[in-house]
Amino acid sequence: MKRTLRTFAAAMLLGSTLLSSCTSTQKATETADLVVYNGTVYTVNDNFDKAEAFAVKDGKIVAVGTTEEIRNKYKATEELDAQGKAIYPGFNDAHAHFYRYGLSLQSADLVGTESFKEVVQKVTEQREKYPDADWITGRGWDQNDWAVKEFPTKDTLDALFPNTPIILTRIDGHAAIVNQKALDLAGITPNTKMVGGLVEVKNGKMTGILIDNAIDLVSAKIPEPDEQEQRQALINAQQNCFAVGITSLADAGLDKSTADLMDAMHKSGDLQMRVYVMLNPTKANLDYYLKNGIYKTDRLNVRSFKIYGDGALGSRGAALIKPYHDKAGHYGFLLATEKEFRDIAAQLAKSDFQMNTHAIGDSTNRLLLDIYGEALGGKNDKRWRIEHSQIVNPADMPKFGKYNIVPSVQPTHATSDMYWAGDRLGKERIPHAYPFKELLQQNGWIPLGSDFPVEHINPLYTFHAAVARQDAKNWPKGGFQMENALTREEALRGMTIWAAKAAFEENEKGTIAPGMFADFVILEDDLMTVAPEKMRNLQVLYTYVNGKQVYKK
Repeated sequence: MKRTLRTFAAAMLLGSTLLSSCTSTQKATETADLVVYNGTVYTVNDNFDKAEAFAVKDGKIVAVGTTEEIRNKYKATEELDAQGKAIYPGFNDAHAHFYRYGLSLQSADLVGTESFKEVVQKVTEQREKYPDADWITGRGWDQNDWAVKEFPTKDTLDALFPNTPIILTRIDGHAAIVNQKALDLAGITPNTKMVGGLVEVKNGKMTGILIDNAIDLVSAKIPEPDEQEQRQALINAQQNCFAVGITSLADAGLDKSTADLMDAMHKSGDLQMRVYVMLNPTKANLDYYLKNGIYKTDRLNVRSFKIYGDGALGSRGAALIKPYHDKAGHYGFLLATEKEFRDIAAQLAKSDFQMNTHAIGDSTNRLLLDIYGEALGGKNDKRWRIEHSQIVNPADMPKFGKYNIVPSVQPTHATSDMYWAGDRLGKERIPHAYPFKELLQQNGWIPLGSDFPVEHINPLYTFHAAVARQDAKNWPKGGFQMENALTREEALRGMTIWAAKAAFEENEKGTIAPGMFADFVILEDDLMTVAPEKMRNLQVLYTYVNGKQVYKK
């Protein structure tokens, strides 16, 4: 039989107990900053217990229990009647691009475009809106959503914008279309070659399509935003995150300068989002942090490096063991050499920093799992992560458990890719793609994220995709490869306590329990009981960070 919430807290929370019902006749004797009562509180503790109320003081939860217990014990400066609504720990996106998302809000939004003609229309509108901008940038197109599912060419962009450089990034960030002006500025020619990238050439002429590392040659020429633009990007991103219930996230791929800016904004109060930083593996970042060590505050945690293993499945950059089913002789490619992966693994194994590697294809997952295993040597608590873990050969799956490697997945990738992933992989391999349940079973836990802005920012989309494995129109009927669906409890844990654990933060957030940060979200309906087709559209009523309201509908 499950232990009661009171017994669990007594045993597991080192004396921070639920309040006995004998206090119901006593006058409030303790003070609190906030009491939330009359709710359906999902604590997400080990037993997945529910409660009705909790008290907050100095930004942390001090007690959890029934409405009667908490209100009789605590006299609070502020009280919130939840009116029976469901309350959860603040949602934690385990893999996102928070800063880049904020910057992208200032670019052309190409998500959902149904043709390249529509892309060009949005780019034209962007130019009219910002006629003096030195560059035209945009992100979000996906040729798989178009009637003609082929990469576009730069001809129209060249004709309309011959003197203004343009870069329009595919939704996954692993392909881009640029015009001739951008190619000229980057010094790219039909003969340009590099490791882990491709300049597409047809009939001896560049099409304007760049894959993976080739994109960097152009993006390096775009002037960096000034500090005010960077600050505004972070504030805009935070505002949108709070509106969908996100209170913590991992930002994958930052430099020290951005981490320092976040830290300064945290200290000034301008930024309240809790951020777990995955650093770019530049020499400057490695030299500084491996010498100075982890940097940790209540809101910022810098303790990992984001390594880039391969590209994306949609742009055929993911490295596969066997050729692409829809492109004979093409295997995708790694974004660095095997030696470079081994060298950085050996370097990070001597430190307290995580190695978190982007790996989509089954070949990349095999290689990185083996390299991790060599560096880790067996069971450990270093929590090195494989980001995405999208296609895993069955022979390699046990390696996650053998070396305690954490698979960090984004459920909406499955429901975005399911229309065409079978074309890329074929019938033999598609059952081994997006294997969330099987990955969960390797270590008994799995962090969930969205990879926004690659996918939508809303964590309820993540939840729905994990549980129902359907798109916004609830297709396909019965779900996509449901043998790898997660239960609602598993999905909620993945978005809260398991995401915190993946960042070594499970002792400070991810559950509603005494001693934890008072980060929580209140929804209009109960995510754990509502019909699957209603999950995505549930509204966030309140978002709190440190016991302070940061969003109200």
